[in-house]
Amino acid sequence: MSKLLIAIDGSACSHRAVEYVARQFSGLSGLEVTLFHVLPYVPAVFWDDGHIKNSEEVEARKKLVDLWLTNQTSRLEPIFRGATDILTRGGIRPEQITVRSVSDSIDTAGSIIEEARTGGYQTLVMGRCGRTAGERLLMGSVTTKVINYGAGMALCVVE
Repeated sequence: MSKLLIAIDGSACSHRAVEYVARQFSGLSGLEVTLFHVLPYVPAVFWDDGHIKNSEEVEARKKLVDLWLTNQTSRLEPIFRGATDILTRGGIRPEQITVRSVSDSIDTAGSIIEEARTGGYQTLVMGRCGRTAGERLLMGSVTTKVINYGAGMALCVVE
């Protein structure tokens, strides 16, 4: 059995990665595909603001964080649905596809690498947006970080 992990974020780059998998791996009966998304870490505005909170403030902050997380999670459904549709139209059966996300990550690339290593995947597939070398050097990118720190992993980068 072959296990593929596709890191997706709803961008055109990750869309192309999903299309690539649909073209290249359709019809394989022993294939398992996991669509993986890393939710952004809770924004700094929700962190402790430097004073000791009373129980009402703690509860209000918790409700605000929960609402933020619910909103972020609800944005995943169309991303996963769209990627699943591409895979199934390409010939990968729905029962071969799973979805997974993590929400407590401060390092997207690190979370992708950890999932790829601990999940028993044979290949990680990612899209790469067309940034220039200078932009990648100055701003970094998740794909570049995975390439740099994912030694020993089979990685397919789709342009």
